[in-house]
Amino acid sequence: MKVFVVAGEPSGDRLGAALMAGLGTLVPDVQFRGIGGPGMIGQGLEPLFDMDEIAIMGITEILREYRHLKARIRQTADAVLAERPDVLITIDLPEFSLRVARLVKAVSDIRVVHYVAPTVWAWRPGRAQKMAAHVDQVLALLPFEPPYMEAAGMRCDFVGHPVVTEPVASGDDAQAFRTAHGLTGPLALLLPGSRRSEVGRLMPVFAEVAARLREQRPDMGLVLPAGGAVTTLVREAVADWPAPPLVIDPAADPDGAQKRAAFAAADLALAASGTVSLELAAAGTPMVIAYDMSWLSRQIIGRMLRTDTVTLVNLVSETRSVPEFIGRTCRPELIVPAMLALLDNPQAQRAAMAATMTRLGQGGEAPGLRAAHAVLDGLGHASARA
Repeated sequence: MKVFVVAGEPSGDRLGAALMAGLGTLVPDVQFRGIGGPGMIGQGLEPLFDMDEIAIMGITEILREYRHLKARIRQTADAVLAERPDVLITIDLPEFSLRVARLVKAVSDIRVVHYVAPTVWAWRPGRAQKMAAHVDQVLALLPFEPPYMEAAGMRCDFVGHPVVTEPVASGDDAQAFRTAHGLTGPLALLLPGSRRSEVGRLMPVFAEVAARLREQRPDMGLVLPAGGAVTTLVREAVADWPAPPLVIDPAADPDGAQKRAAFAAADLALAASGTVSLELAAAGTPMVIAYDMSWLSRQIIGRMLRTDTVTLVNLVSETRSVPEFIGRTCRPELIVPAMLALLDNPQAQRAAMAATMTRLGQGGEAPGLRAAHAVLDGLGHASARA
């Protein structure tokens, strides 16, 4: 069996790696080709090119890189058509992956599965109908998403989120981390994202937040687990801080043990919007979400947004326990009081995080395996759950 998989960012790489592991368990002779990161490469992916080349988000940023992205889209579609896989699985990053799917479907009958339902419940509901023309099946991470996709004519399977099966550090690991780095007071994580565009935009805000936190709480420790593609950018950004945070370099933490220990040791986190909110929920680390984008992206997305929250913990738990500061409210003078209030009273958010993990499938069949079963069932493999 041949599978072509396309992912364009770290969260997609994690999803893809879990799915590939599931397929490898069910179909021992499966072969993978496509685009992915270290997790997917570790599962046997033969990469077409470096995933970081397409990890771009935001309308302005995409327009700036349009020619390059268009060439990579065409290259990827041509590779799929040449490979003639049993299935093309595109993972998130719709600006790239769904354009690949459209080109492939225009001239072939290759089955297309898209992993991560578009957020039509949040904005641009017409996307479901548009993607139905070139996507056969959707794998949904959130339990309330299938009806939206099915209404547009696509099969949709809720498969849960791999975050519920990822390892979490123990209390002993957390204490060892604190002891090793001399962290005796409250500890805050800073998580400015994994894309260069995110880090470039958010780090000045995070720097001011860090300075104000330490004015209020001089004993506050700061840790910044960096994404692999942005480690150098992060180190350059914090170099001139009066008291730089402890930066966890993924190159020196290949198994992620230090990052997991930092998550478990932290009393709270300031994080960019995205999948990291689920990682924090799995670790039980209370969070505040902050995110900003270009002026043009703000104007367009702000007018299209159909929900009052973009944080997955809030959506899945059906609460609004995680404070958000998005766009024009992404300002240190607003963020810092929310972080200090959360430090004093995290109980409501901890309950919401626990509910989120349960609803995403914690304790059940591994989501990667569930996703693999769904893909095989969609292909008509009678033995998909044999």
